[in-house]
Amino acid sequence: MQDNPSHPLAFLATGQILCHNAEGREIPCPGSGQDAAFVDLPTFARQRFLPCGEGLVTDSATGLIWPTDAGAVGFPLPWAEALVRVDTLARTGWLGRADWRLPNRRELRSLISYGAARPALPSGHPFVNVFLGWYWSSTTAALAPGYAWYVHLEGGRMFYGKKDQDCLCWPVAGASRLPRTGQYRCYDAGGAEISCPGTGQDGALLAGTPWPQPRFSLHEDTVRDRLTGLVWARHADASGGPVPWETALAVAATYGNGHWRLPNINELESLVDAGQHHPALPADHPFAAVGEAYWSSTTSAFENNWAHALYLQKGAVGVGVKSAREFLVWPVSGPQD
Repeated sequence: MQDNPSHPLAFLATGQILCHNAEGREIPCPGSGQDAAFVDLPTFARQRFLPCGEGLVTDSATGLIWPTDAGAVGFPLPWAEALVRVDTLARTGWLGRADWRLPNRRELRSLISYGAARPALPSGHPFVNVFLGWYWSSTTAALAPGYAWYVHLEGGRMFYGKKDQDCLCWPVAGASRLPRTGQYRCYDAGGAEISCPGTGQDGALLAGTPWPQPRFSLHEDTVRDRLTGLVWARHADASGGPVPWETALAVAATYGNGHWRLPNINELESLVDAGQHHPALPADHPFAAVGEAYWSSTTSAFENNWAHALYLQKGAVGVGVKSAREFLVWPVSGPQD
């Protein structure tokens, strides 16, 4: 069965439509510099998940096809067994499709709405049996190949777990409009590099749209990402060290000529090359002063006095307390401005 995705998709809107201060109190969005201040509200009014067969939906944003039952595979499994289980579903034509795979980290994250929690899925989603815990991706953690990336459906965090632990898996099918993750190697459960063909891993399937080459173009003190259209400050530490979240919003808004802002969490994650670590950026990136972790403009829907952050040395998506002097500032400008 062939699917024909339309134009490539650089990254998704986060789904966040409310703004909150450092104490977690809701505030008006205009002028706040927060994620939801830049939202195109009609984007979230459209029905995103469309039925495409019994027990299946197409994500109209990404082109991906998901089973509506997020627990259909059954009990939690170690990573290698999850890959085998999903391959069996493909070979037996489960739900009428032969192209099931374990989603890569970018495909799995595409389901997350940062405007929701418990589960962190878009409002009105059609899914059932959603477990508020970790789901495996097919992407190995480059900094520790005995671990693989997984996503937590309660609040939308993404980290890496040891491949021998038990987690759920949510198969995906169809051709993706999302960019590739950057991973092209494959590893066994112990972390040893192996040949990719037949593994079902991210590095074997290379699902998604290829990156432009070269990916970045340098213009004096700014860098344009030709994959996403976003323009980043070349110097990746506008704050001169870790600052609280509200300070980060202010620093980004007043950077350079003023046409800058703090990126949302999906914009930050779009920079990640899952085949690299320390930092998890494409090997030929032109950035300077790349640090450990960065604030996003996206509040945590799980706890409104927290905000999402990108741990760039690893490539993980986590959270931090807004009032804490925890993370750096990396200004961006581009499509939302």
